[in-house]
Parts: sequence; structure tokens; C-alpha cells
Amino acid sequence: MKKIALAFVAMFTAFSTFSQGVVKQSTSGFDVDQTNIPHGRVDSASYKSTTVGTARKITIYTPPGYVSTKKYPVLYLLHGIGGDEKEWLNGGKPQVILDNLYANKRVEPMIVVMPNGRAMEDDRATGNIMAPDKVQAFATFEKDLLNDLIPFIEKNYPVYTDREHRAIAGLSMGGGQSLNFGLGNLDKFAWVGGFSSAPNTKAPAELLPDPAKAKEKLKLLFISCGDKDGLLRFSERTHTYLSENGVPHIYYIEPGVHDFKVWKNGLYMFSQLLFKAVDTTTFSQYKYAANEPG
Repeated sequence: MKKIALAFVAMFTAFSTFSQGVVKQSTSGFDVDQTNIPHGRVDSASYKSTTVGTARKITIYTPPGYVSTKKYPVLYLLHGIGGDEKEWLNGGKPQVILDNLYANKRVEPMIVVMPNGRAMEDDRATGNIMAPDKVQAFATFEKDLLNDLIPFIEKNYPVYTDREHRAIAGLSMGGGQSLNFGLGNLDKFAWVGGFSSAPNTKAPAELLPDPAKAKEKLKLLFISCGDKDGLLRFSERTHTYLSENGVPHIYYIEPGVHDFKVWKNGLYMFSQLLFKAVDTTTFSQYKYAANEPG
């Protein structure tokens, strides 16, 4: 009888660990700085890019209680077409959102790397941001990310180096990059998120030519967008293709347009799912519901 009871407890514990529940829409105060909780740290750094031929800037967030003797997973968080390595920091408050989540024990400790996704010698968001060379630079960033930035992070920070501990997500142009680079390099990324992904997102069949491989490799694919966003169709077509090919993913549409209100909530929800056991059977339950507790 005792053995049966112990087995039941073990099974319940395993199920509880696996099933973390559905992450709800953010509620008021999720992005408000709290003074009475531990805070992470935001730093600037630079790395040598052989792809571009210059030193390139990055912004890095390390979590509360960060120590160099412990290893951490990494989230690469990408900006939009008019931004740079500080866009998330200035408009999205990722450090505040994550500090608050850590205080409530809702996220796994991780390092967040915010690079400049415009991989060119003059990577400032000035002049005509839609100029062909600047748009092309967002595609070039794939090589810079894989060959220069990730090795720099792995050499200089105490991080895991396997795909299961590496995530990529972004907003707008960065959302398209995240889907392109993450799904195009499943040997490098197991966690992928696109918030209001832009027209740079590859056509679905090109984005994911081997759905079976994606089903095998992906831990989580998260796609979100505002219901009044003029770019919604790019998320819709990806979602439709994934559904038709049986690739598990979260598709979350909320009231909103193409702005940080939607993108901050995307980070809020996505970050809580990272680097944990994921129950794909809950993905169909991700529907917007107002005033639900987060």
C-alpha cells in the first residue's frame, strides 16, 4: 500500500512539474517599477563582428541574484525596423517586466541579450530606415548572430551552449527575424517567438519546409499580434500553415495595434513559458480574455 501511495505522489509531482498551466494576459502594474523587490542589472557591451567588420553594441539584462558561478539560458530579444539595441529598453521596459515576474517566481533565471539587428557598418536608425541596404542588413544579421554574437556571449558569460537553453524573440522586423532565424536554425534555437511579425517574415513553406522536423525540435513557438495591426496577415498566414501541418504553437491575438502595448505583453507571456517543461495540449487554450488575472 505504501509503495502505491509513493508511486501516486511521484506521478502527481511529475504531472505538476510538466503542466505549468496557461499563462494569462498581463494585468495592470506588470510593467511598473517596484522599489521593494530585487532588481536585475542592465549593462552595455560590444563584440567584434567579423560579419560586419566592426565592433557592435549590445544591451544585456542579467537577472536578480545573478552570479558568475552559475549557468544561465539565454533569450536573444530583437527590435523593430526603426530601433536599435536600446529600443526594448526605452520602449518596452523588459527589465521592469522581468524583475516583477522574478519577484513572483514566474520565470526561470535567464540572461537577455538585446542586439542591434541591423548588421551593417553604420547601424544607426537614422535617415531612410527603409533604404534597401538597411533592410538587407536585417537579413545579414543572421550570420552576425550565429557566427559572432552567440560565440561572444558564450565566451564571456556563464551560459549554457545547447539549443534547449537558447531562445529568440522579437517585435515587428525583429519578430520576422526571430521566426526566420529560429525556425531556420532549429539546431541552434528551441524556443522561438514573433510579436507582430513584419513583412520580412518568410513565406510559410519557405519558413518551415520540414514541419516534421519542427515538431520534433521545437520546445515552443509563440506568435502574437494585435487584432487591429495592419501586419496581422503575416502572423495569420504562418499560423494557418502551422495548423495545417500539425506543428504545435501558441497563436495569441489580443486587442491592439502595432505598438509596445502588444509587444510588452508578448514578452510578459513568452518569458514565463521559457526553459520549462511545456504542455503542448494547453496551446489551444490561448485565447484573449479581458480582466483575467495574470
